[in-house]
Amino acid sequence: MRLLEAAHRARRILGKSPTYVARRVFQEGERELDRFLAPMRERRLDRRRLLALARTSSVDELWARLRARPFPAWTSAIDPQVLDRIAPGESARIRAAAQLACARTVDLLGTGPVALGQPIDWARDYRVGMGWPTGFARAIDYVNRDRPSDVKIPWEISRLQWLIPAGQAYLLDADERYAVATRAILDEWIDANPLAYTVNWSCTMEAAMRLFTWTWLFHAFAGSPSWRDEGFRIRFLAALYLHGDFTLRHIEKADVNGNHYTADLAGLTMAGHFFGEVGDAGRWLEVGWSGLEQEITTQVFADGVDFEASVPYHRLVFELFLWPALFRKACGANLPGSYVERLRAMARFTAAYARTDGTGPLWGDADDARALPFGGQGRGDHRYLIGLAAAAFGDAGLAAQFSGPRAELVWALGPEQAAAFAPVASRDVPSTAFAHGGVYIMRTRDHHVFIDCGPVGLAGRGGHGHNDALSFEAWLDGAPLVTDRGSFVYTASFDGRNEFRATRSHNTPWVDHAEMNRFDPDNLWSLQDDARAECTQWQSGETKDVFAGRHHGYRRLGVDVARTISLDKASGRLEIADVIDGQGEHDVVVPLHLAPGVMVDRSGAEIRLCSAGRAFLLGASGDGWDLEIEPTTVSPSYGVVVPSVRLAWRRLGALPARLTVTIEPDGNDTACAP
Repeated sequence: MRLLEAAHRARRILGKSPTYVARRVFQEGERELDRFLAPMRERRLDRRRLLALARTSSVDELWARLRARPFPAWTSAIDPQVLDRIAPGESARIRAAAQLACARTVDLLGTGPVALGQPIDWARDYRVGMGWPTGFARAIDYVNRDRPSDVKIPWEISRLQWLIPAGQAYLLDADERYAVATRAILDEWIDANPLAYTVNWSCTMEAAMRLFTWTWLFHAFAGSPSWRDEGFRIRFLAALYLHGDFTLRHIEKADVNGNHYTADLAGLTMAGHFFGEVGDAGRWLEVGWSGLEQEITTQVFADGVDFEASVPYHRLVFELFLWPALFRKACGANLPGSYVERLRAMARFTAAYARTDGTGPLWGDADDARALPFGGQGRGDHRYLIGLAAAAFGDAGLAAQFSGPRAELVWALGPEQAAAFAPVASRDVPSTAFAHGGVYIMRTRDHHVFIDCGPVGLAGRGGHGHNDALSFEAWLDGAPLVTDRGSFVYTASFDGRNEFRATRSHNTPWVDHAEMNRFDPDNLWSLQDDARAECTQWQSGETKDVFAGRHHGYRRLGVDVARTISLDKASGRLEIADVIDGQGEHDVVVPLHLAPGVMVDRSGAEIRLCSAGRAFLLGASGDGWDLEIEPTTVSPSYGVVVPSVRLAWRRLGALPARLTVTIEPDGNDTACAP
């Protein structure tokens, strides 16, 4: 498998320009030297060297200087009663989560509650009981093609975001138990993960993400008596400094960059601001911030949609661009207007896709990633980002679109600013076309339809995008009905990864069992740019929204696919009309994946759907179609699957083929009573 991965990488590199190839060869050689140089760097960064870098003679003075520097999140004491007035029940949630963290119990990426034990095995996938050997990080095969182990489990555990509630609880209660437990866990991590020599250094993004968590933990616990020991302070600051140094040396820059490079740049900016004038921190800041300024206009379309074609990754990338900007603002530095405007646009897209119940579409990949997770809202609830951007940049329009829990705002802005956001159940957001990103959103009151008609993710290379051109999600009358299947896992199962990103797993016509964008099943983040979806009509009015689009993914089969979706805003009637045209006979499937919990009652030609206590009638018209109702699964978050139902209309015969499906509220909700 290692040879196969190397061959894939070699083919990709050799297809680039000579300048790019030469730079990569130099980088690879330089990084390979870390096999010998990294242990030397770690040994050299002792007390004397650390103080020399800081140009001070006292560890306590350095600690105090770093503690006095600004930080973009709230790290001062908070009265629990004040917190609960703004975010009811939040203090109890934090204390419960902090107790689990101190007990070393985590629940992430589908593991279920897991006791990590003492000491923690930082290289172990606790879900399946497998792990990775120690050794030089670049030599570790973390993909494990033929094993069910998932490297994201140890990576996520090592991000230590599960310790954030311990820091929050300490700021609420000043209970030293939280400080003692957090210090012990950090000590264990440092001991067990020598620089560049475990799987937790195999991906630079992981080091960069730890910079977010560790800098916040420093400020949360900086005044703790349990953190006053000079030996611990030296170990902690040296480890943190080495994270910044490692991130710059191993930065993940390519000809087309995605969230990994963004995370590296963001981590460097956070570390640069944190350390200020210490050592190379100024260089980290320069590289990090200049890179972010360039990447935000490259990776984020002018309408605010992240180019990786994924709602969950839009949230992650939004945070990665936002937090360094907030840090820069806290330090009194200038924020370019173009950068701020892209962040505002990202917030406007978030406001459009966020439904009034706090859920969002399962568009593209999802690995639950966050930069600094502070609140206890659902994983799919991204509404806090609207409030953060509104407060940070004084945007009254965004503030008017904010709704939902305010716990994230408390820990990002402080209780006074968070309290200024009046609690509301929902805000009215209009239907919007995000033409650059290829997303079209129909919404009014309790109806919400999300349509994908955009480019393949990562500038046409695939990345975290799926084969979902012309696919949609529908949430009508306040009830979830039609959903994407999500993404499930990555390297833990190549078959599962490929199944969930395939055409057949989305609500779009599937022709001759072929992929609309072809892909190599051994290359998990690559799709060919075959579909080239385009919108041919978008009309949004007071009473009705209409979308029409087509894609070219089946032109190689001599087939064209076109779809029209319309929403009657008064009745909530949704109509999906497909035309599959071409020559000869073809096998066509048009699936609708129903949200988990939706019940299907078929009585003759009549089909009733029941969701959230509401009844809906489903109709279909077209010649030669057979309907099958099949069991399937949906992945609401990484590593988790739940049962659901799929409706699949099938037709084998000559083209053209036409199928029109309608879904509308029945009005007879008693039919769905338990």
